[in-house]
Amino acid sequence: MTTRRDFLRKTALAATLGLGTSNILAHANPPTLATDLVIGHQGFTYKVDKNWAKISVNSTPLFNCHEMVQDSKGRLIMLGDNVQNNILIFDKSGKLLDNWGTAYAGGHGLTLAKEGEEDFLYIVDCGWYQDRTGKWNRQAGQVVKTDLNGRIIFTLGHPQTIGIYKQDEPFMPTETAVAPNGDIYVADGYGSDYIIQYNAKGQYIRHFGGHHNANPEHNLQNAHGVAIDIRNKANPTLICTSRDENCFKIFTLDGKFIKRVDLPGMYICRPVIAGQNVYAGVCWSKDKEGKRNANSGFVTILDKDNKVISCPGGQAPVYKNGILQPTLQAEVPIFQHGHDVCVDEDENLYICQWNANYTPPVKLTRV
Repeated sequence: MTTRRDFLRKTALAATLGLGTSNILAHANPPTLATDLVIGHQGFTYKVDKNWAKISVNSTPLFNCHEMVQDSKGRLIMLGDNVQNNILIFDKSGKLLDNWGTAYAGGHGLTLAKEGEEDFLYIVDCGWYQDRTGKWNRQAGQVVKTDLNGRIIFTLGHPQTIGIYKQDEPFMPTETAVAPNGDIYVADGYGSDYIIQYNAKGQYIRHFGGHHNANPEHNLQNAHGVAIDIRNKANPTLICTSRDENCFKIFTLDGKFIKRVDLPGMYICRPVIAGQNVYAGVCWSKDKEGKRNANSGFVTILDKDNKVISCPGGQAPVYKNGILQPTLQAEVPIFQHGHDVCVDEDENLYICQWNANYTPPVKLTRV
């Protein structure tokens, strides 16, 4: 017996194969019917729901939706940079359960860490903010650990205060990751491109990356994201984004470079590990001439061997002689700037977008 999920999956795969690099069911589903679209590849296919979030522009206005995590109760917690409501908390139906936070004008990175039976948030303010006139400005960023109600536990400030940055090195962090032992890794993606490691109490351990290593592979260019990879529990690693190089770089947990994973044409944001796969928003992609395009984002999914298996909202991944070819946005755009991916227990995706006309997260339901 063929289920609706099987039918949708087979239809999406057939359309992918039939349309070549255009991976959306553009002919079967008109672009105006966004909720009828199925996107993706190789079994990682999704129905698009742009109307998932049940919020009002009057009571809970949005600016940029930067990142989202799921807590132990199954709630979806989103961070944005509108200081009327930095944090929005949804259930999986898109109903707004709570909102708080007015202090993070550069709200950018959000990580959830579990300590015993309690969840904590690491909120990253990157330092970029829009003033009352609408002009963009930059200032030093910060990392704040809070409970789920916003109570501050501690703050990680400018590394210059503890002597590890020089006066001319800016600190504008973009992301954190928390290791099983509680160590905190801060990605200074809009500042000096270091990964800074602290212990669970916020005490400095080391930093690495940056721009001035003898081996350029150890450098990072726009270290936008970082994640702890414990898929191989005997050999945990650190996945770091080098967005301007269109790649992830893999390090040991003490900062030794291992290898890079090239993603040609993709300006990727943070890696998100769920099950055996890595998910990431693509903020921009390149065009056929190799130039970066505005409003050209999508989502990419890598398997446990770091091979791209699906690009919802993008073209089907193509490998030649084992090398991934440049991947472009699909011919019928779904996303403008994919900034983050949250994966729930049913393998549905929630996509946060930067610079997407104040739109809420888009839900992609696995089919």
